[in-house]
Amino acid sequence: MARIQIESVQTPTLTKAELAEQLYERIGLNKRESKDMVDAFFDRVRDALGRGEDVKLSGFGHFQLREKAQRPGRNPRTGEIIPIAARRVVIFHASHKFKHQLQGPALADLAEEVL
Repeated sequence: MARIQIESVQTPTLTKAELAEQLYERIGLNKRESKDMVDAFFDRVRDALGRGEDVKLSGFGHFQLREKAQRPGRNPRTGEIIPIAARRVVIFHASHKFKHQLQGPALADLAEEVL
């Protein structure tokens, strides 16, 4: 039997280190200050979400913490019903401005014509 091999498609990823490097290059902070600023930003977002606060970033979007109740699930191998525990999840909603920017000028212009 022939095996089908699927190539892995790797999506470019922006890391915290790259964000700090961009602060260093664009704003002129030293590398340590840039790293500390990025870390402080993410610490603040994490802390706010941990306290149940929404995090709203104008022109970008907002993060919310949602409580998901326990629900039944199914083991795909055996078909056995198993409980999926209650948990907290982070939800991100992009702002309208950000969504509009992601569509690019051609699609955005077309959307404005339709509306």
